[in-house]
Amino acid sequence: MSSTRILVIDAGTTGIRALIYDNTAQVLATAYTEFPQYHPGADRVEHDGNEIWDATQRMMTQALADAALAPGDITAIGITNQRATTVLWDRETGEPVTRAIVWQDTRTADRAAELAPEWGEKVYSRTGWSLAPVYSSLSIEWMLNNVAGLRELADAGRLAFGTIDSWLIHKLTGGASHVISASNASVTGSYDLTTDQWYTEWLEALGIPVAMYPAVVDDSGTMGTTTVEAFGAEVVIASAIADQHSALFAQGCIEPGMVKCTHGTGTFLDMTIGTTPVIDTASGLTSQIAWRINGETVYALEGYAGSTGAAVQWLRDGLEILSQSAESESLATTVDDNGGVYFVPALTGLSAPCWDAYARGTIFGISPGTTRGHLARATLEGIVFSVRDFVDVMSSVSGHAITRIAVDGGGARNNLLLQFQADQLDAEVTRPKNTEATSLGAALLAGLATGVWETPEQAVAMVEIDRSFLPAADDADRSAAYAGWQRAVERSRGWLKRDTEAE
Repeated sequence: MSSTRILVIDAGTTGIRALIYDNTAQVLATAYTEFPQYHPGADRVEHDGNEIWDATQRMMTQALADAALAPGDITAIGITNQRATTVLWDRETGEPVTRAIVWQDTRTADRAAELAPEWGEKVYSRTGWSLAPVYSSLSIEWMLNNVAGLRELADAGRLAFGTIDSWLIHKLTGGASHVISASNASVTGSYDLTTDQWYTEWLEALGIPVAMYPAVVDDSGTMGTTTVEAFGAEVVIASAIADQHSALFAQGCIEPGMVKCTHGTGTFLDMTIGTTPVIDTASGLTSQIAWRINGETVYALEGYAGSTGAAVQWLRDGLEILSQSAESESLATTVDDNGGVYFVPALTGLSAPCWDAYARGTIFGISPGTTRGHLARATLEGIVFSVRDFVDVMSSVSGHAITRIAVDGGGARNNLLLQFQADQLDAEVTRPKNTEATSLGAALLAGLATGVWETPEQAVAMVEIDRSFLPAADDADRSAAYAGWQRAVERSRGWLKRDTEAE
């Protein structure tokens, strides 16, 4: 297998990365570019499907060139992607019919609130997700009701829905495959975990034809073959897995109770729980399919904060106190503590366990002595506090104490962030040598499907640890810092809703 070359498309929320892995899970080449983000309203985040596809083609071409490879040299393609982003395209033309609604978008907040009394508990108990704007099904309903001509196309059977994995597979196969991986299906707010099929009763209530939905396939297995026109050669697409689930696999969290934390645009804490789903509607946690391999489904619990790395990007692009995100650590270390400043990074609302789409980012405790360093430190600490909000609940619901957390993502390179995480969560935090775990998981699963590795255990043995961070804070300091955060969160909740009511 020395000639194994697995190309991974890592389709994130803000950019596309193409990587080429060998049979030892080493990266031979990588290429990255950002793509445009559209914000036509304060509650809206959109992507252009064709811009994502164009960026994907360019990055695949660049990665191949950097590795001195031709498309035909690739053994298999794996995909990992941002979750729940809603893409609709015309089956006849193969083209998007409107911009994609991104998982961060909150335009359906009022609709979710309207549906909650009748459907909230019911859909949570079936889909594993609290009823919220992140539901792809709510985004589809909005599109059908608000974009001219789409309802007619849907009724005529011409509309196809998919998440980003579905969209890329559609383009790579020249429209031959309309599929979604099990992990991605489970995070659309449309999939019934109790019956293992699309939740037709819910979709019918929303007026969404289930025929728009793709076929659900294993996360590791054949999903189609690329066309020469799309890729330059016919190559099997052998994996597609939602980004957080991919990182969970790549971090070796294949046994119940194992936990990983990904610091990306948002921060996601995931725990593998085994082959039986656990849905606790009182917890605010998400239950989902971690992955499906050879027809066997493994489930996970998740808590997430939607705008954490995005808050660091705001320091860079909005506040302009950083020239690049990586500077957040050095700037934060110019002060000894947060100076009483707390930043609740609810830029698009609060996620688990609050689920408040009306909350917004807020900074408290500013005084004449507050500096850029305090703001940077408060931002990094806010990321960790956001995770602590649901750690204890996850332990209780799962029955597993969280004493070790494997971290990955861009933020995992920040030593100050990881040490504060170890201190606040009172757990060992381990960082792998390859912090791009999302792409590695897709590579390992593609390798499993094509015989590069024979078992999941053999695949995840490729992971190497770079450094561990041990908790060093005492209980009193830990509790006092968190109490300040809890006060700040309470004051940030319902901000937009109170504004509306005041008007």
